Amino acid sequence: MHIESFYPPKRTLMGPGPSDISPRVLQSLSRPTVGHLDPLFIKMMDEVKSLLQYAFQTKNEFTIAVSAPGSAGMETCFVNLIEPGDKVIVCRNGVFGERMRENVVRVGAEAILVDNEWGEPVDPHAVEKALQNNPGVKAVAFVHAETSTGALSDAKSIAAIAQQFGALSIVDAVTSLGGVSLLVDEWGLDAVYSGSQKCLSCVPGLSPVTFSPKAVEVMSQRKSPVQSWFLDQSLVLAYWSGEGKRSYHHTAPVNSLYALHEALVLLHTEGLESAWQRHSDMHEKLKKELESLGIEFVVNEEHRLPQLNTVKIPAGVDDAQVRNQLLQQFNLEVGAGLGKFSGNAWRIGLMGYGAREENIALCIQALREVLSQSK
Repeated sequence: MHIESFYPPKRTLMGPGPSDISPRVLQSLSRPTVGHLDPLFIKMMDEVKSLLQYAFQTKNEFTIAVSAPGSAGMETCFVNLIEPGDKVIVCRNGVFGERMRENVVRVGAEAILVDNEWGEPVDPHAVEKALQNNPGVKAVAFVHAETSTGALSDAKSIAAIAQQFGALSIVDAVTSLGGVSLLVDEWGLDAVYSGSQKCLSCVPGLSPVTFSPKAVEVMSQRKSPVQSWFLDQSLVLAYWSGEGKRSYHHTAPVNSLYALHEALVLLHTEGLESAWQRHSDMHEKLKKELESLGIEFVVNEEHRLPQLNTVKIPAGVDDAQVRNQLLQQFNLEVGAGLGKFSGNAWRIGLMGYGAREENIALCIQALREVLSQSK
């Protein structure tokens, strides 16, 4: 057997993630590796915390990057805050709401479902009704930006309703962080997790999370041990607790954290509001061009994510064939539909560094050519 070094082609990534990565972030990965307890690396980790606090718009002391993908960030929130027998309202309007339900069940808690149609946002009134009908709910879990459908829910309103009933809010911000308005402190969100590979345009494999003081207090008062050793944040806290106080927990992904640091520096330099506006502007340009091709959106405009555009596949068009042609002829990746949308929709990402006019131009040109061939 003879296997040589792997050299991937240069793709334009316009799927649901990972997104295109800035050359500056890619270059940061090749910097010399240092020890994960090196004083200089610890200083950089403190800067990552501060930059994440800016990205989340929070002063939460517990704001870190979990050394694993966004799915581990999700599990981090559930295994630390939810115990067997707890009641949790789970809002389900796509694939990732269902994953929340699975997490609740696996920790031995009761999942009370609030369902909305795929492509629609979570209904705050339905959440309020569920809380009224189920006294003693510990948390309300929902997806802010549902990656499987491209729908944006009203996190501010849902969190406010949860607070009225004394419940925590657990929020999936995997696709929203850096792409649309997300104000953790102002909206009173308690446990929020994201991913490095979406609008932050970093390499996959890290999950930013932030816990409010209320969530930290709940975690500290657990009656049972956290079922996951690696994700037990009472242990991880000692590793992210500040220079001179670090204790060994695991070998951090050093070079990946270099990349996250660089990606967050770029976001801070651009400014959050400017980044949100850029995603909105690029969405409008893409929307106009797609509609000129006769392609329709799945989500109503008022609830539509600018960074994740789910569109209906035109009648008579072969989903897999078109996506394969885009990849082979144009080195362009767009996403397939998930779940109920499988075979019926494409997910076109405009995330982070990928939210650029040249990407839109390539996408439209490629779709125009490939669709004309398929007729």
